[in-house]
Amino acid sequence: MITPKILYEDPHLLICHKPPGLPVQTKKINTPDLESILLTYLTSKGDPPSLAVIHRLDQPVEGILVFAKTKEAAKNLNTQIQDGKMGKYYLAAVSGILTEKESRLENELIKDAKTNTSRVSRQKTPQSKKAVLEYRVLKEEEDRSLLEIHLLTGRHHQIRVQMAYAGHPLLGDTKYNPQAGKEKEWQYIALCAYKLSFAHPKTKKKMEFQVKPSGNFPIV
Repeated sequence: MITPKILYEDPHLLICHKPPGLPVQTKKINTPDLESILLTYLTSKGDPPSLAVIHRLDQPVEGILVFAKTKEAAKNLNTQIQDGKMGKYYLAAVSGILTEKESRLENELIKDAKTNTSRVSRQKTPQSKKAVLEYRVLKEEEDRSLLEIHLLTGRHHQIRVQMAYAGHPLLGDTKYNPQAGKEKEWQYIALCAYKLSFAHPKTKKKMEFQVKPSGNFPIV
């Protein structure tokens, strides 16, 4: 079984490094997910099996997630996300060499629930949601680039869709990168939520966590 690494835990929070391939939540029977694994962990040590999912990562994506262990902590963390006070930073390996080495991308995204995909709308519609991210190039190798991405909104497949629309899809992304292979073939997507910062919901102390991508990452 794929298991997460717990980075920090106290009576209010649990922060872990989700491995690639493990869903945060799933309705599929006999399929493990991160939430159930962590609840089992809490039960095994005699803690109340209470955990609130604050934010998510796509199943093929790895990285840092914070869970709340109390209703008060969940409310506070959700407010920080809504107010843009939770810092979410990603490492992404994309196709090609970017002309602009540092930039901000703003798009309107429309989610298609039937296909579990999102797409960019050229204009704002009642169905679209504004998506914003900032990136800077960290490294370049032949026909690929390593980016640090600061995610400013949390839309469905946002980084994957916006980078593909910009002409630089993520390596290994079979949904949005035509060169990655067939869509139904699961692959490691070169995207890692590598840094997360926020204020502790109880003490208000600044919390910051950082991880390195797994050995599958194509460029570091």
